[in-house]
Amino acid sequence: MFVSKLALDRRLFLRGAGTALALPLLDAMVPALTPLAKTAAAPVVRMGFIYRPNGYIRKFWVPDVNGANPDFKRSLAALEPFRNRTTVVSGLANLEAEAKGSSPGPHSRSSAAWMTGTHAKQTEGADVHAGISADQVAAQVLGKSTVLPSLELAIEQNEQMVGNCEAGYSCLYQNTFSWRNPTTPLPMETHPRVVFQRLFGDGGSPKEQRRQLETSGSILDAVTERLGQLSKKLGPSDRARLEQYTESVREIETRIDKAEKRTMDASVEVPERPSDIPGAFEEHVKLMFDLQAAAFQADITRVIAFQMARELSPRTYPQIGVAGQHHATSHHGNAAGKIDDVGKIDAYHVGLIAYYLGKLRGIKEGDGNLLDNSILLVGGGLGNPNEHAIIDLSNLILGGGAGKIKGNRHVAYKIEDYVPETNLVVTLLDRAGVPVDKLGDSSGRLKELDV
Repeated sequence: MFVSKLALDRRLFLRGAGTALALPLLDAMVPALTPLAKTAAAPVVRMGFIYRPNGYIRKFWVPDVNGANPDFKRSLAALEPFRNRTTVVSGLANLEAEAKGSSPGPHSRSSAAWMTGTHAKQTEGADVHAGISADQVAAQVLGKSTVLPSLELAIEQNEQMVGNCEAGYSCLYQNTFSWRNPTTPLPMETHPRVVFQRLFGDGGSPKEQRRQLETSGSILDAVTERLGQLSKKLGPSDRARLEQYTESVREIETRIDKAEKRTMDASVEVPERPSDIPGAFEEHVKLMFDLQAAAFQADITRVIAFQMARELSPRTYPQIGVAGQHHATSHHGNAAGKIDDVGKIDAYHVGLIAYYLGKLRGIKEGDGNLLDNSILLVGGGLGNPNEHAIIDLSNLILGGGAGKIKGNRHVAYKIEDYVPETNLVVTLLDRAGVPVDKLGDSSGRLKELDV
């Protein structure tokens, strides 16, 4: 039995001037005489859905070994330290991204279908139509007891939210993969400052919250006295967790401030843009990952959808030696140089995801860490980018799912069997305690992923 002299409310916030700081999961939040199996040692599962666009290069990604101890090729090499929390799933299909008689629009359809398993309606107007996405199915269950049922984030700005972005398909299909229902796509936030205030601020619209944080300074400064009072009442392990958490929040604040100062001090005239987005892609991604880790740690949300880049992304990656735009390069025409460049982008993205895994693994929770208690699905709506292939998608399952996910393996399906991507999704939802009989075109669970 675990006995605590202090029983804190699981949803406790420390409030300051215009500020509410959520706290991480602490042993002191477990009522006295509660069986240990129901304490922080057995926490809830968090779910994350991470989207990578424009397909991938199979020969650099998919292991030759099927089953346990797969060989991690160059695109997945950064995941070697997390082998026991990594499962590669190959051969699945995004069948509802097929044209089905409509105009060409593979990028829009693939993005919309990835987590919904539905065929996107071809329209340039506001009458978009797809289906509820997996993250929102999860949010209906996992989000019942959190401040935010879900969090939708992206890196590339949504400059154009309406109108035609591809062959008569609305830009909305590319700017988000999260759908509350078939007619309601959810916008994805790209600004770290706004995300920070949404997580730790206190009321108001995103615009009002952002203005508030800019004028009120540090979230932690506003609750320093209360943090000190609380810390004195906690046991050694809880004090260590609280200190780790507050240091993480402080670091994120500092990095946001630095990013803003660099933007404001820039001597080169640039187009108008929000000042809170770091200039470097890698810095922006890492900052957004840090915010996600903080949101999971504080149990502000248990479901996050994150778009690292959107379909048709024009981004270049000179920092890794790729000068061409991502989308244009992905149509490699079987040219060795372009294939190699796409492989470099794949490996670079996975390396940034490995940074996130390290962050989660470093956050102690119960008898393990936050990575042990998470289920992250990394993938995209296309396979071979040169052909706009909607088969053989690039799926990674990361995390331990609180004991429900077994890593260090490659589960391969026959491409010609056209096993729906949504079969993987409903399987992972089930592992997270979100049972669902069907999602979009799903036809059942993947028994090969049983622990």
